[in-house]
Amino acid sequence: MSYLDSYDTESDFDESESLASLPPFSPPPSVGASSHTSYDVSMRSGSPAPSVFSMSSSIRAQAVRQEFGRAINNYSEVYKLPADDEELDRLDQQHLMFKECMGNYPPPMLGIMADDVPGETKACLDLGCGSGSWILDVARDFPHCQAVAVDLVPMQSLSEVDDINLGLEHFYGDFNVVHSQLISSGIKDFYTLIDQITKVLRPGGLAIIVEWDFHAYTPNHERIVLNTHEIKEPWWPRWLAFAKIAIKSSGGSVDAADNLQSWITNHPALEDPVYQEFWMPTSHWPKDDFMKRIGMTMGDDICAFLKSGRPLLLGSGVPESIVDELQHNATVELKTASSHQYVCIRRIYARKKHT
Repeated sequence: MSYLDSYDTESDFDESESLASLPPFSPPPSVGASSHTSYDVSMRSGSPAPSVFSMSSSIRAQAVRQEFGRAINNYSEVYKLPADDEELDRLDQQHLMFKECMGNYPPPMLGIMADDVPGETKACLDLGCGSGSWILDVARDFPHCQAVAVDLVPMQSLSEVDDINLGLEHFYGDFNVVHSQLISSGIKDFYTLIDQITKVLRPGGLAIIVEWDFHAYTPNHERIVLNTHEIKEPWWPRWLAFAKIAIKSSGGSVDAADNLQSWITNHPALEDPVYQEFWMPTSHWPKDDFMKRIGMTMGDDICAFLKSGRPLLLGSGVPESIVDELQHNATVELKTASSHQYVCIRRIYARKKHT
């Protein structure tokens, strides 16, 4: 009997699929010509009202409201995760883990962002920048470039406050690199976003999209699919089942990761796609020292994410007693490594055609 046999299978389970929104990565081997790999381990605004802010505590305060003890953005009813210091700290630590596990940039970016075209200022756009760690790295590593970030709350001095669901027309043709990472829970129509990214890119530019599928997996990489009609272990996948329903009811694109490869590969404006999967343990259960350490870091990130997800679940109508039970038991499950699980992150990057 497989691990999944005692739970609902995906074929007879829709609204109660299990999901979430954070990271999993492992150290990538060198990437050759293969287009599919799998590893274990300025400031303008354009959407209808211009909204370019420099970073300040007063502006941050105006951009958020308090819900269930956390600061939530004031501009989008789709994205329900916090935008407070606690969440920014989580995202900063997550960024450091990502850098260690898969590097900061896919290989083509170094050449694309090189200062080698007379009269052209290279430009990079980070959509849904979170704490801003990635775009700040870009600004340091490519000091000649224009680095611009967009988010619902101003996170740092390079950021523009904007809801990218309203469109990116004001950025068309302006950027050599466009990056987005783990933003699908706040995007209404992810394919439309991809189409807009292709128009934001200059010819030969690079799109980099990182997402995950809001599921936990067994050590054999079998997707764990649970319902919300029972409150029992495994607890992290069970929490994800509730989170996925909450995200979907808010209008988020919970299925974006499952479609990324097809959408990018078949888009008429893109070429040379490279699709990757990164499998990461959710706790310290692996025997390998590196994977054990990454699992501990990932487990800490998930525990913090469980706290961040409280407004999402409570706001969707899940009773507080159930949210408390799910969060407590999932935290114990992760801290004790009592259930051996992975999460899978998908990354795909591709070039915009010259014609």
